Amino acid sequence: MERNQKRSLAAEAAEAVFPEEHEKTAVRVSLVSIAGNALLSLFKLLAGIFAHSGAMISDAVHSASDVLSSIIVIVGVRLAGREADKEHPYGHERYECVAAIVLAVILLVTGLFIGHSAIEKITGEAGETETPGLLALIAAAVSIVCKELMFWYTRFHAKRIDSGALMAEAWHHRSDALSSVGALIGIAGARMGYPVLDPVASLVICFFIAKAAFDIFRDATAKMVDHSCSEQTEQALRDCALAQEGVLGVDLLQTRVFGSRIYVDIEICADGGITLAASHEIAERVHAAIEQSFPKVKHIMVHVNPAE
Repeated sequence: MERNQKRSLAAEAAEAVFPEEHEKTAVRVSLVSIAGNALLSLFKLLAGIFAHSGAMISDAVHSASDVLSSIIVIVGVRLAGREADKEHPYGHERYECVAAIVLAVILLVTGLFIGHSAIEKITGEAGETETPGLLALIAAAVSIVCKELMFWYTRFHAKRIDSGALMAEAWHHRSDALSSVGALIGIAGARMGYPVLDPVASLVICFFIAKAAFDIFRDATAKMVDHSCSEQTEQALRDCALAQEGVLGVDLLQTRVFGSRIYVDIEICADGGITLAASHEIAERVHAAIEQSFPKVKHIMVHVNPAE
């Protein structure tokens, strides 16, 4: 069991990326999202107009909002990748968390808008009287497939580089896919003589979108407030320190997650009879080993205590 945990932690460390690659990957994925959403929203808008489908036109507007989301992600990642300066000695990583929070709010507003429109249609205050054409049905099916592919593509890279903003964008793609599912059911129902299926499906989708927004917001706020790494990661850090020559034990280990990066404070104990230069060399070995084994670690403070 312990061997498997160490293997998984080693794999996690190997998959971690450096800040430069983190930024490049996030920007590249966001540019792909912008291009895909722009083409898809144009296609759905034209399909909605020619097939006389209000649901498809609304879905096109939803896809167009994803373009704004991708721009927010690019801006957030660019700001987070800036080097530390005099005013921000610990860097700017939390800007990415801010971008994720903004996306969560956009997602929630989108879900509430869909839910409000659905309630209006159910109560009869608004509705679509004209039967939508077959083109709208095809557009909804194409949208579901495209947005689901974009979700898995974005989610894969978000997990690989541990990007909260990119993960928020992935769930925005999923919300759009769910919206298209509602449009598909509504359009099919309207063509079969059951137009009420459209607002009912949209109301259910509203809850799914709201939950995704809440999860994104919770994850982003957790990264904004300093919290420690997992027990497995901290144990791996201890093992790495203890494996270095001259280290007789670990007296204290404190970690905190700052955005997508990790800060480590560790107190090791060494032979009290050695010289200051020798103890400094041991501390340097621990520092270098942790930096090399854990690319997500941005800063390490190593203190040496004399062993009793």
